[in-house]
Amino acid sequence: MKDTIVQTPIDHNLVRRKIEESKLKNVGKASIREIKALINSIEKDCNTKFIRMEMGVPGLPASRIGVNAQTKALQSGIASVYPDIEGLPELKNEISRFINLFLDIDVNPKNCIPCTGSTNGSFISFLTAARMYEDKDTTLFLDPGFPVHKMQLKVIGLNQTNLDVYDYRGDRLRAKLEEILSNGNISTILYSNPNNPSWICFSEKELKIIGELSQKYGVVVLEDLAYFNMDFRKSYSNPGMPPFQPTVGRYCEDYILLISSSKIFSYAGERIGALAISNHLFDTNSPHLLKYYSSENFGHALVYGGAYAVSAGVTHSTQYALYALLKATNDGEHRFIDEVKVYGERAKIAKKIFLDNGFKIVYDMDDGEPIADGFYFTVSYDGFSGDELIEELLYYGVSAISLSTTGSTRKEGIRACVSFISNEQMPELQNRLKIFHENHKG
Repeated sequence: MKDTIVQTPIDHNLVRRKIEESKLKNVGKASIREIKALINSIEKDCNTKFIRMEMGVPGLPASRIGVNAQTKALQSGIASVYPDIEGLPELKNEISRFINLFLDIDVNPKNCIPCTGSTNGSFISFLTAARMYEDKDTTLFLDPGFPVHKMQLKVIGLNQTNLDVYDYRGDRLRAKLEEILSNGNISTILYSNPNNPSWICFSEKELKIIGELSQKYGVVVLEDLAYFNMDFRKSYSNPGMPPFQPTVGRYCEDYILLISSSKIFSYAGERIGALAISNHLFDTNSPHLLKYYSSENFGHALVYGGAYAVSAGVTHSTQYALYALLKATNDGEHRFIDEVKVYGERAKIAKKIFLDNGFKIVYDMDDGEPIADGFYFTVSYDGFSGDELIEELLYYGVSAISLSTTGSTRKEGIRACVSFISNEQMPELQNRLKIFHENHKG
């Protein structure tokens, strides 16, 4: 902090002591959960609530459709019965329907595998897809991205590289991807769409480039759809009717879709998601898989090797919850977009507050048009790196994470999540950032 600062909403000495007690060498480099624990500790002793923008968690109640179905399933006695590792047949059918109705592609129900959240799904996918071929030992992240995905590869012991795509949008993406993939060592590509943390959204044109080049070089694409249909600039909410959410599944044979219930259904606490594996990939044989699994068949290896080893099945009652939620959505009885579009409304207000107080949007354009208002946005403040800004904002009761943990090349930036900010907190956010700006401008 600058020596000239005399007023901060949170006591300077308390924050300083809590940082020292946390043993974090660099607050800006801390994981999301470490930041969360630090802020919890500060809040406990200062009796002042932070503006919590560090965790990408839903800020809405869980859908009653899921809660009621899960409760009914528990009351029926299924808690004492092991779930099938492949998933409930009726759930697998609804996952397949969901993909067809909202993405306009066909994935066989047998290839739709429930997982304990899409983060578990990415781990299972890495365990299998990144080990298909001996000479392909590296995953390419199209960044910025979710830090935990990088942590997963580190835990598994697999190589990774990354490309911050912000400067390679549209036609520029093709040449850069070709340069990387032509080395022949890339096994898998992972990205999120809409993107966590920048909220950029790949267009059909860009996904076609990714699909065509992955097909050319024999690479499996992992498409993280944690924020399914949440590009609020488009209306993707009518089942079976265009426009459909853009997906790489239209442009290549080997892909895995990571489907989450955490944001679209606010069902994060129950840890339920799904993998949708393309028909071609599911039936592909690769002898190198025998080094790790009992079968060279990709689908069998993923289900009875990767998924079984990691979780031995997904919590039985939550599968009934997701089945009910997807069926209601597929039947047009539940429009989750009508509930979650509040995140876009919050982002619009919060962004203006940051901009009015000297901050700048980091990832501000989306292939030629202004970035959408959604679950996340990114900001910077002159004179601070992202890591420094994360720590400095603690004194003002505002939390976020640094872009340096996401594979971004924009080291000046931080990611802010709007899910936990209520409309009632917006004036307080304005007040705290106004004080911040007054203490640092000039």
